[in-house]
Amino acid sequence: MALIDIINHKKLGFALSAGEIQEFAGAAKDPGTPDYQLAALLMAIRINGMDARETAELTLAMAHTGDMLSPDVGGVAVDKHSTGGVGDTTTLVLAPLVAACGGRVLKMSGRGLGHTGGTVDKLESIPGFQTELPEGDFLRIVREVGCCVVGQTGELAPADKRLYALRDVTGTVDSIPLIASSIMSKKLAGGAQAIVLDVKCGSGALMKTPEDSLLLARAMVDIGQRNGRRMAALITRMDEPLGSHVGNALEVKEAIDVLAGRVGGPLLQVSLALGTRMLLLSGVADTAQQAQEMLDSALRAGSGLSKLAEMITAQGGDARVCFDTGLLPQARFQRPVKAKATGWLSRMDTELAGEAARLLGAGRRRKDDVIDPAVGYMTLKRLGDKVVAGEAVARLYYNDEALAVQAEEALQSALTVSPDKPSPAPWILARIDQDGKETSPA
Repeated sequence: MALIDIINHKKLGFALSAGEIQEFAGAAKDPGTPDYQLAALLMAIRINGMDARETAELTLAMAHTGDMLSPDVGGVAVDKHSTGGVGDTTTLVLAPLVAACGGRVLKMSGRGLGHTGGTVDKLESIPGFQTELPEGDFLRIVREVGCCVVGQTGELAPADKRLYALRDVTGTVDSIPLIASSIMSKKLAGGAQAIVLDVKCGSGALMKTPEDSLLLARAMVDIGQRNGRRMAALITRMDEPLGSHVGNALEVKEAIDVLAGRVGGPLLQVSLALGTRMLLLSGVADTAQQAQEMLDSALRAGSGLSKLAEMITAQGGDARVCFDTGLLPQARFQRPVKAKATGWLSRMDTELAGEAARLLGAGRRRKDDVIDPAVGYMTLKRLGDKVVAGEAVARLYYNDEALAVQAEEALQSALTVSPDKPSPAPWILARIDQDGKETSPA
């Protein structure tokens, strides 16, 4: 079957057969396939779409172009995936907290790129922490500790890796079938039997509207269910950073503070909502109320923090950071970012707020950029808070004065202060439960 025939088929708006989709995935893996042919087919998909069957079959075909893990972890392997945002430190809270309740959290994460942070970068700010482990060690740690977080290997869904790079330069990023199949191909290959999705919505998210976020969530839940996975999804707000700390070591510190019971707020709220569904899908809890009570009990007892220390030790890191966050990388300088007007904080361009952290050195524009784990900022005000001109609304942590000036300008530009107090918005906008039932707002 010639790839040009498949391109023409989709160009004319026809659904692709299972054989055509497998041919496409195989061609994407084959380095001999010209980029221009793959790009042409991606654009045809972007314009004419894919139905649910096509999307599910493309996902599975891409997953099968590389390793397919079949993890034996002593229970139902559960994973959580976020579509990306700023100050989104839920994995560092969730993985140990769910494990402390008896869950088995099998997590492959990525590095930060652009305005979004990466869990791997955050964990690598812990002295000695290893995110690259042999598969046997990865699964052993999940069995023994209950959770392990590593970087994604190059052997998982290699077809998707190539298509992802092409989408970025061909204007085909904003295709829900391509987004959903990209995310879920790696999840299916990773072997988790239960997957909870955190689909972000807002100025700092891939999907800007609740409607588009729901479409993406439905597509990914459908893919997982068609491939025998237990699925649930939350639509959560990303029009301001989820946590108050933005930056790698700073976000580790905040996760530790949450697990130690010193900090609450939206990061904890969203983490508990996701954790509830992880315990339900894992079969550890029978009802949402039971799951919530288990998580609350683990939080009060400090067993989530103890489990984080166990995971850090198992992955070669210095677990003393759990009890002395001063051992994490520290920036040499800090200074306040002051409000320029009096009123109410009514809007935050969260993508620009994420860019402020990148400008400090906390993120990267290209995959080979080197990050500074110590830098970032702490937000002191949230949307809806009253601010007074000259009052600190954030605090920068930096090692380079020139970069701090650029980051402060970006952060100031991201903030809008208005004379009228905005209406409060929920953090969880909607949910899709395992049975496919949708609730909005949750």
